[in-house]
Amino acid sequence: MPHALSDLVVHTVTKPADHPAERLDADILVVGAGIAGLSAAIQARRLGRDVVLVDALPVLGGQCVNSMIGLFCGIYGNAPDYRQLTYGIFGELFEAMEKTNDIYYRRTHTQTVVYDEVALGRWFENIVQELGIRVVLGASVSGVGIEGGVIERVDFATRFGPVSVTARGVVDATGDAALAWEAGLPCQVPDRTVWGSQQIRLEGLDESGNPEPAELVARVDEKAGEYGLVRRDGLAFFFPGRNTAVMNMTHVEAPLTAVKAADAQLRGRAQADRVVKFLRQEFPKAFKNAKVQAYGFPGRRQARWLAASHQLTLDEVRQETKFDDAIARTAWPVELHDRVEGYVWETFGPDHVHYVPLRSMLSPQAHNLVAAGRCVDGDAAALSSVRVMGPCSAMGLAAAHALDLTLGEDVHQVDLGALRDRVRVNVED
Repeated sequence: MPHALSDLVVHTVTKPADHPAERLDADILVVGAGIAGLSAAIQARRLGRDVVLVDALPVLGGQCVNSMIGLFCGIYGNAPDYRQLTYGIFGELFEAMEKTNDIYYRRTHTQTVVYDEVALGRWFENIVQELGIRVVLGASVSGVGIEGGVIERVDFATRFGPVSVTARGVVDATGDAALAWEAGLPCQVPDRTVWGSQQIRLEGLDESGNPEPAELVARVDEKAGEYGLVRRDGLAFFFPGRNTAVMNMTHVEAPLTAVKAADAQLRGRAQADRVVKFLRQEFPKAFKNAKVQAYGFPGRRQARWLAASHQLTLDEVRQETKFDDAIARTAWPVELHDRVEGYVWETFGPDHVHYVPLRSMLSPQAHNLVAAGRCVDGDAAALSSVRVMGPCSAMGLAAAHALDLTLGEDVHQVDLGALRDRVRVNVED
């Protein structure tokens, strides 16, 4: 029913010349709210620490929610046993999403988990709220106060004004080592592009016509020039019973400058549109009525990462080197997208497991910083095998424990025995 005329008063305001930054203080600051940062923030809060979680996107979830990756990789070992290698948040997460039929398990050379990114995003948002983690979104690192190797303050630019956070421990889970870079710490970059991807979710499909993976790849390779496709292979992740699929069929540049990054995003979406045209015409049984339900945010694989105390190498991956400070493990292949036409795909045997050491997450020039996720240090090939969601989540969990054990001290001096006890489930059977 109608209400009386509102007495709402409008005021004219201008920004004060001395408008102060919004200031927050925490035990642990986590920058980056993808799978690594969320795992770190959730674990640190469950350890009783006061946590501030910051992300440059206006929503939580990072790439795992907003880039429509489509499936969790690197959590399980290879066929035929498919043993679980990473735990942490995945037990409760998978249990919740199984109840709503928002995940299913896909077995090939390994076991991956296809998921509904909307349901995943809401699960993360709910648990962050339940735990009382303070969140700042739409916030880019604008400055870092570092003194004597201790990060004392991190400044952020937001549309609502500047925000400044002080914390005794800091996690860089930005994906591109944005915090370490702004702090002036040495970082690694590849000497040529490691391609990202513009994922799309299609609806209106007929999943009974889903082409076999080998058939899809062969047709893309044959017809790429005709349709103006950049990548010459691709993957389709159908979600059973919904006639939808996430398509991973593009290669998009991942620049580290603002204008070029925006241009790459626009060209990536145009590339995805050409993929849809290809699918409609070449596989009409499945894709004749295909419509783009959503475009993901640009997916980035390897653009810039920390120069750490130890760089994980391809030999260490292949040889399954077990480090005394191992904090994560995976059996995921070497998956290096350093060529525009396709990518390196080197799989491993049924019992293979390789590890990530804590040293690859620590800058030798910073005492209270731990990197987690795809900005940890490895050579290009090694990093391509550990930057997927299973080990990234394990790295986030380990970062929280390492900082909890050393808060106010040098994280390089962490008691490795105590840390091993805490992360044992992610490195030992």
